[in-house]
Amino acid sequence: MWDEAFPSFLIGLREGLEAGLIVSILVATLVRFDRKGRLPQVWTGVAAAVAVSLSFGAVLTFTAANLSGHAQEAFGGVLSLIAVGFVTAMVFWMRRSARSLSAEIRSKVEASLALGAGALVLTSFLAVAREGLETSLFLWTNVRTAGESTGPLIGAAVGLVLAAGLCWGLYRRALTMNLTRFFTVTGAGLIVIAAGVLGYGLRDLQESGLVGGSTSYAFDLSGHLDAQSWYATLVQGTLNLTVTMTVLQVVAYVAYLCIVMTLFLQGLRAGQAAPAAERSAETTAEKAAAAAGTPAPAASGRPRWVLPAALVAVPAVVAGAVIAVSDGKKDSASTVAVSEQECGKGFTSPLPGQQVFQMRNTGDKVSEVYLVNPGTGAVYGEVEGLAPGTTRALTATIGTGDYAWRCVPTGGKSVTSASVHVSGGTEVKAVKPVGDGDLDAPLASYKDYVVQGLATLMTQSQKLQADIHGGDLATARADWLTAHLRYASLGAAYGTFADLDGKIDGRADGLPDKTADPGFTGFLRLEYGLWHGQSAADLTPVADGLARDVATLVHDFPTQDFDPADLPLRAHEILENTLRFELTGDTDMGSGTGLATAQANLAGTQELLTLLQPLLDERDPQVLVRVNAGMKRVGDLVAAARTADGWTPLDKLPADARRQLDGATGQLLEDLSPIPALLEIRKAA
Repeated sequence: MWDEAFPSFLIGLREGLEAGLIVSILVATLVRFDRKGRLPQVWTGVAAAVAVSLSFGAVLTFTAANLSGHAQEAFGGVLSLIAVGFVTAMVFWMRRSARSLSAEIRSKVEASLALGAGALVLTSFLAVAREGLETSLFLWTNVRTAGESTGPLIGAAVGLVLAAGLCWGLYRRALTMNLTRFFTVTGAGLIVIAAGVLGYGLRDLQESGLVGGSTSYAFDLSGHLDAQSWYATLVQGTLNLTVTMTVLQVVAYVAYLCIVMTLFLQGLRAGQAAPAAERSAETTAEKAAAAAGTPAPAASGRPRWVLPAALVAVPAVVAGAVIAVSDGKKDSASTVAVSEQECGKGFTSPLPGQQVFQMRNTGDKVSEVYLVNPGTGAVYGEVEGLAPGTTRALTATIGTGDYAWRCVPTGGKSVTSASVHVSGGTEVKAVKPVGDGDLDAPLASYKDYVVQGLATLMTQSQKLQADIHGGDLATARADWLTAHLRYASLGAAYGTFADLDGKIDGRADGLPDKTADPGFTGFLRLEYGLWHGQSAADLTPVADGLARDVATLVHDFPTQDFDPADLPLRAHEILENTLRFELTGDTDMGSGTGLATAQANLAGTQELLTLLQPLLDERDPQVLVRVNAGMKRVGDLVAAARTADGWTPLDKLPADARRQLDGATGQLLEDLSPIPALLEIRKAA
């Protein structure tokens, strides 16, 4: 977590110290003028600045939460660029203004004392609010980059507490430090961090579609580096450099770093000619204490609590109003009827943004209900299995376009409500529904693939049987691998092999006597015997049983039911089983060929994805772009385990290579996970 906390710690420390020094100067000046009675006005301005900064962060958070996925990426990307601009300006401003900061603030305090209480509150408010708003924006960006809030918030809190302690020590003259050097070092560090935020922001804009080049990669090290390793996490958390970056990200990162760092360092060299007394900010608070003051006019008759209360309360009220409106859009859910007679009753034109609809089944049949585009049938949201008399929430993001409800009662007619038009929102992507017949062609092609594969498998299993009958166990080992890999490549059909799958490729797990149990049969039982010194006589009944079960499968498969909905599910499940079994060594019975089986599973998944590609391209073309890149990464890592002497056993694989393979496979599963939802058969079609 500390790698995610460090950038926020640095910004909290630096911005906190800047704000703290400003407050120290304000307080020291008032003390020197013998106007301690005006200190509450300074603290009121500081409290108001803190309230504005926290409110700003809340508004950013709740605004982003109410946007669609692509809009969130665009919003985050734009704010990341703004944060980079603020931090860059802050670094150069502090380098330029540090020497004159005390005199500048002292003169403003003198003028404020002459104008009255409100001017002093405003002076302290403006001085601190600048730092607070910068901190809120940059911290929000860091939280978004890290993907979680705990680390960045802890880092910022530690930085702010440390900054407060340093400022107290400086004010009390209990501590001296070279602040010029401090701001120089932290400024250079923030420039490096800002370069990473710039790259991350541009990546967000690419993923939102506002900026092109999302698939033009400058480098992809995921096949060589484990993105989940401690060192990759450290670099990503502190510098925002990832194992995969686009050309635009790299060019922007390098250009920003070279240009801004060069200008920053040149400015430092130019400033070295200034007198040491000007450059050092070691006694900033003490300089303020040496100032002379003039008496201020008496305060007006207005109650003293009015201005402080207003400055602290107004930002909180404004933020609360924004959040309430956001939540109102989200939570002021209308109740929509679901039935053959009242489909969509209660549905009025919704506001753009994320909405929650309470779907109530007012009919007498279990129903499915879909929020659709009535022209194209594309689905924005759905609730399945809604029982009579029950209510369930449906959350959807509403953008510009036409919307209607489609109610599909079990055993009844599909009914579509009147449509409404929404304007003023962003474009929201909907899922084109898959109808009952859309998967027929891919299913037919896949069944042909399986039939051909089973025919080859039967020939190979008979060859294996003959090897064992002839006592040629060395040849049997080679033929075993060939036949087993053929079976593994038919992964998407496992669901229809029923009990035969357990007989042909079942594991010993769960059997009373494990590998010695009579119920342990098939390929893995043969593997155990072939690589544990069992005789041909011992293995003959096992080989006979395998050949018989494969022949039965070849005969039965063409007449078995194959649910079309299984095709998209298997696209994810094949490699899920690979990660669970082959890449843990759970199915290795002695041959050390688990990675060969993983390669066969990849081949079966690729065959399936090729057949599903037309349907996926219609719904989300980027899914297969990511999946194909992931398939190549995993395939290359697996292929690297094969040498001239054969396959490297999993337990002999170097630890780094194994971590990379596990990480790449896990990422591939994440990339595959949207496919079942995209190709789910919906009655809305």
